[in-house]
Amino acid sequence: MPVNLSAPDPAGLHPVPGVLLGIAEAGIRKANRKDLTVVLLEEGAAVAGVFTQNRFCAAPVQICRDHLAAGMGIRAILVNTGNANAGTGDDGLMRAKSTCIALAQHLDLAPEQILPFSTGVIMETLPADRINAGLPAALADARADHWGRAAEAIMTTDTIAKAFSAQVQIGGATVTITGISKGAGMIRPNMATMLGFMATDANIAPALLSPLAKDLADASFNRITIDGDTSTNDSFVVIATHKAAHAQITSFDSADGRALKAAMQSVAQQLAQAIVRDGEGATKFITVRVEGGKTGEECRLVAYAIAHSPLVKTAFFASDPNLGRILAAVGYAGIADLDQTHIDLFLDDVHVVVDGGRNPSYREEDGQRVMQQSEITVRIQLGRGDAVDTVWTCDFSHEYVTINADYRS
Repeated sequence: MPVNLSAPDPAGLHPVPGVLLGIAEAGIRKANRKDLTVVLLEEGAAVAGVFTQNRFCAAPVQICRDHLAAGMGIRAILVNTGNANAGTGDDGLMRAKSTCIALAQHLDLAPEQILPFSTGVIMETLPADRINAGLPAALADARADHWGRAAEAIMTTDTIAKAFSAQVQIGGATVTITGISKGAGMIRPNMATMLGFMATDANIAPALLSPLAKDLADASFNRITIDGDTSTNDSFVVIATHKAAHAQITSFDSADGRALKAAMQSVAQQLAQAIVRDGEGATKFITVRVEGGKTGEECRLVAYAIAHSPLVKTAFFASDPNLGRILAAVGYAGIADLDQTHIDLFLDDVHVVVDGGRNPSYREEDGQRVMQQSEITVRIQLGRGDAVDTVWTCDFSHEYVTINADYRS
């Protein structure tokens, strides 16, 4: 069961003017499940994306990069689940391109105006014929209020759909932000299998959208980890339809720009944290905050060393305050000149380590109390400077092994 995460209420997901979503059952891997999604964008929408840094990236990632670079104006997004179309070579590229061609023909567009996305099993042939056959049903289903259905249709090992929405006043106009994500395993940033799609009707200068997508990913999807694996298919897409009745945002340094970016970042973080809360077999949601670093980068080194450690994560699952494992992770994180005598460690409100040694007032039962919670904050003070950074992760349970051992069956 996901950690303190409920299924989204479709009524609370605001339609974004200029965006329609259609869902179909194409039988891509299993019968009788939503597995094909089409997102239609009105002309004039701007689209930017951030993609996996895995050099063995999937065919759709390669095509998305090319189609965005072509600059013809993206008008539709095509998502299939059940098959990642990764590790499939030239045949995978050809099949992904054929789905773009098929959808483009339905919409009287150029194939370069379509962005394809796939998620699921790696190294299996994409059933492009089933996808293409399912397109008419997905297009006929297209509605502005189908964000909830789309969130369900992009799931793989997720146990719950992930969707969040917000509205903010910008320049006297109500601006809507709605997004969906999927992911439960094979999660580790760079970029951060995960997919995220966020749309807003805000009028954002197109040149700002690519750096905005990167900033949003860095503050959300690039701050989560479940198992330390960077997927072949990770993608995060930001859409601005320019339908809201406010003056164009030309800088995020303005009051309106800051308000809009903060609202979009909040939605992105909720989407990212939902992935961790629904981590495969997760029973606990863990915030790792590292303070007092010389740079943000070294704070992240420490945070990820803790968040990736199987020994730390299994201790959290067992509710065992074996906190020497956390200190060990801090020590091997990669800070060559780290002075252990400056390290403090907190578990929520419990001060465990002072100046690199056990706090004389620390009691095992206090650590046990915190470790039994479903949400825990680990806070490390490095005593080296003023930098701070945060990573979100989950524990490792027996169920994680079971899920991944049975994933292809």
